[in-house]
Amino acid sequence: MNRAATESNGGSAHPSASPVEVADLTRVSDRITFLYFERCKINQDDNALTILDDEGTIRIPTASLSVLMLGPGTTVSHKAMSAIGESGATVVWVGERGVRMYAFGRPLTHSSALLQKQAKLVSNTRSRLRVARMMYGMRFPGEDVSGLTMQQLRGKEGARVRRVYRALSEETGVKWDRRDYNPDDYFDSNDINMALSAAHACLYGVVHAAIVAVGCSPGLGFVHTGHERSFVYDMADLYKAELSIPVAFRTVASQPVDVGQAVRRSMRDAMYDLSILDRVVADIKHLFASDDAEDSAENHVGIWDERKGEVPAGKLYASDDWESL
Repeated sequence: MNRAATESNGGSAHPSASPVEVADLTRVSDRITFLYFERCKINQDDNALTILDDEGTIRIPTASLSVLMLGPGTTVSHKAMSAIGESGATVVWVGERGVRMYAFGRPLTHSSALLQKQAKLVSNTRSRLRVARMMYGMRFPGEDVSGLTMQQLRGKEGARVRRVYRALSEETGVKWDRRDYNPDDYFDSNDINMALSAAHACLYGVVHAAIVAVGCSPGLGFVHTGHERSFVYDMADLYKAELSIPVAFRTVASQPVDVGQAVRRSMRDAMYDLSILDRVVADIKHLFASDDAEDSAENHVGIWDERKGEVPAGKLYASDDWESL
């Protein structure tokens, strides 16, 4: 404990880890979905994190981690955060049971190509409607939704979700009435609503990590709007019916002692089985009609020009008649 505390203070005897080359990083789609820790101390040793709690110490390679969820009672050192940042993993500070998100870390990519596309698409009514319809269309394969209004699409989606709840209730024997929860008090609801809150929180965390990892904005949503995680909710809604909702019902049906803990473990397994990180990245690029070659540009910095679009940065733009301008 004392050694860990000493190392966390840094100093010349423990220099920061060298920056990781982009080519050496694990692709976001190949990383561990998420890990949740609470009431522990997190430090750094070489290019791995050390997690110390009452049960002992474990090591986690930072380059293979997508999102680290830090719950109450967690202490993380400056060295650990430096290693995580260099590896492009996302750190999410969450509340009890991982339900509420308070803060998150930096993206993996250095390119703003996808962010620029996202901003362009969401800023135009026609292109925004087209992307929103594509999102709904992904939930109704084989159906043509290109002529439906947003109001019609919302009604169609609401009916679909109700059918999902009803079918899972019949399958698992878990009684279902309606979605009823208190966002300020996790325990102020029944088991199935607590399980849904925990499952959705895990899904939101991983989707959020994937979004920022590829350089997109979590706040620029196409269906949802006005919230800092609007795009997170947009993307997460694509997977709830096959991921977080079934996990919640089946977990409650098994009557675990700790619903939240059981749901997190089941979600971790389910997200691995469904390759959810790979799907989120692929779906974002599909929605934005993006290609890998353009989005993989690293450390590219240009200067905007109203006529040429972009000119090179890092160049002295001056002329002999500068003073006369």
